[in-house]
Amino acid sequence: MRHLVLLVFLFSLTPLASRAEVADSAANGFTVKIATVIRARPEEVYDRLVHNVGDWWSPDHTYSNDSHNLSIEDKVLGCFCEKIPGGGGVRHMQVIMLMPNKMLVMSGGLGPLQKFATTGTLTFALLPLHNDTRLEVTYAVGGYLNGGLAIWADPVDKVLTEQVTRFRSYVETGNPVPAAAKQP
Repeated sequence: MRHLVLLVFLFSLTPLASRAEVADSAANGFTVKIATVIRARPEEVYDRLVHNVGDWWSPDHTYSNDSHNLSIEDKVLGCFCEKIPGGGGVRHMQVIMLMPNKMLVMSGGLGPLQKFATTGTLTFALLPLHNDTRLEVTYAVGGYLNGGLAIWADPVDKVLTEQVTRFRSYVETGNPVPAAAKQP
C-alpha cells in the first residue's frame, strides 16, 4: 500500500515537470521541443509571456546582461527586441503569428544563431488544462553552418529549457528562479 501511495504521488508530480528534447538534428537544422504544465490559466500565462519577458528571461542570455531591456510587441510583425546601452539594439525575432491566450509564433535566430546563415521558428502553444495551462514550446532551426547545425541542438535545448523553467516559476511564484535551483 505504501508503494502504491508513493507511486500515485510521484505520478501526480510528473505533469508539472518540463520535458525537453532535441526532437531531430541534422547538418541542415534541428528541432527542440519542450512541454510543461503551468499552474495558471492561459490568459495569465500569455500575458506574462508577452508583456513580462524582462521579468523571467535570464539576463545571462542577453547581449546587454539585463533582461529588462527585452520586449515583445504583441502584434504581427512585432519585435522581440533588446535595447543595448549607448543607443544600440538587437532584433532577436519577429512575431509572425499571434493568437492571444493560445499561440505566439516568432521567426529569427536566437543568440549566436543570428550570426550564421540560419533562421528559426519559435512557437509557444498554450493549451487549457482544467485550471492550468500546458505550454508546448517548439524551436525549429534550419540553414547552413560549416560543419553542420547539429552541434547547436543540445546547447539551444539547454538554454530554452532554462527559459521555460524560469517562465513557469515566474508565473507560478512571481520569482523566475525555481526554489530547487536556489543556493542555500
